[in-house]
Amino acid sequence: MSMRCVVFGATGYIGGRLVPELLQAGHQVRVVARTPEKLSEVPWRDQVEIVRGDVTDDDRVRAAVAGQEVVYYLVHSLTRGDFSDTDRQAAEIVAAAADSADVGRIIYLGGIVPEHAQLSRHLASRAEVGEIFRESGVPTAELRAAVIIGSGSASFEMLRYLSERLPAMITPRWVHNRVQPIAVRDVLYYLVHAAELPADVNRSFDIGGPDVLTYLAMMRRYAVVAGLTRRLVLPVPVLTPWLSAQWVNLVTPVPRALAIPLIESLVHEVVCAEHDIADYIPDPAEGLTPYERAVELALTRIRNAEVPTRWSDASTFGAPSDPLPTDPAWSGGSLYEDLREQHTSADPDVLWAVIEAIGGENGWYSFPLAWSLRGWIDRVTGGVGLRRGRKNPRYLHLGEALDWWRVEHIDRPHLLRLRAEMQVPGLAWLELSVEPDPNGGSRYRQRAVFQPHGLAGHLYWKAISPFHNVVFGGMVRNITGTAERTPTEGTASPG
Repeated sequence: MSMRCVVFGATGYIGGRLVPELLQAGHQVRVVARTPEKLSEVPWRDQVEIVRGDVTDDDRVRAAVAGQEVVYYLVHSLTRGDFSDTDRQAAEIVAAAADSADVGRIIYLGGIVPEHAQLSRHLASRAEVGEIFRESGVPTAELRAAVIIGSGSASFEMLRYLSERLPAMITPRWVHNRVQPIAVRDVLYYLVHAAELPADVNRSFDIGGPDVLTYLAMMRRYAVVAGLTRRLVLPVPVLTPWLSAQWVNLVTPVPRALAIPLIESLVHEVVCAEHDIADYIPDPAEGLTPYERAVELALTRIRNAEVPTRWSDASTFGAPSDPLPTDPAWSGGSLYEDLREQHTSADPDVLWAVIEAIGGENGWYSFPLAWSLRGWIDRVTGGVGLRRGRKNPRYLHLGEALDWWRVEHIDRPHLLRLRAEMQVPGLAWLELSVEPDPNGGSRYRQRAVFQPHGLAGHLYWKAISPFHNVVFGGMVRNITGTAERTPTEGTASPG
């Protein structure tokens, strides 16, 4: 039966995968996004209605839920210091709007709540949001999951990097706590089918895969599936969740702001207390996905560069989504710029292919030691560093995370604009562009822009200016040089 569904959080990890599943099930879908431009290149864009909105904006939320039968709420604010207050406010706004609009059902993805335990702020907040929805007057299905195993999920990335990068590690005692992981494909299965629950169902459901493992066993089984040598682990009692998060921040792509709530949840045993969901939604025809199979599927997607969504897609750490200032007066006359141009004999399409492939495993074409050092400094100070990489080795998409940058604008095959999400006292952008040269070849243009915040911002720019010739000058030489050495065939960008 086709239903009208509105999805809050469609630019996020789960939301971006749920929308095509809803469409395939025959539902009409409306998606709500703070920045609809992020959805400009998703393959299902023309099949849905996209509206601009924020879950804390009452008027836009009411407009978004009007005329809808099912509300999917897949929003969390973990990277904010006040995330529990923000999530409470947002849930109350959405719940009230759904009730006023006579929505038939709210579906919320929360976390498993351990019984008789002092909950972490993360789990307590998610439980509170579920309670707000269940008491809203709108029938609510709160699906509670523990660790979600899928390519690009924050939990999986943390597990993957800890297992792959550390053949021997000192770990906290929580690695012996039991966890019931679930494959992302099974989470999506339950989310889609929850739209058809009877109208009198208003409760939470624990959802999990068929395996209950310790986190230590998850790492060791991951190593087997990935073909790694056996991981040596020495648990110690002194690593608090906060200290563990600092370690995760340094070793994995997951920044400290996200690692802390994730690890605080692992302090508890997160195992399903019931499987009542089976009374309403039968298990998938092929059965729930075993842990090893879920890992295998995730690694296959990563190896094939077929990761449709990542945890970083909707997560911004550092600079907000402010537009690039083009007028120095806009920032009080304080706008620093490093502009460099160079003619190259390379074909424009070849040069663009080099530009679009920048970052991740391909690097930044300039003084690798300096970039690595800056990345480590960013990690130590709680930033994202260089470990987020990129989804695809050749192509970028609007809104995608690229190491410590965010793709803010892409005009293929002419302009790539990146906004910095590193820890800096101000806002920073990097523009890379290419234009055909009337006399043959092409012209490469590289522009770094920095808007300082306070005295610290001015001092920061002055301090790094002496290195610009090495870093930015090297980028110009190496990008154009790489393009000149690249064969012309096979370099066309996607349409």
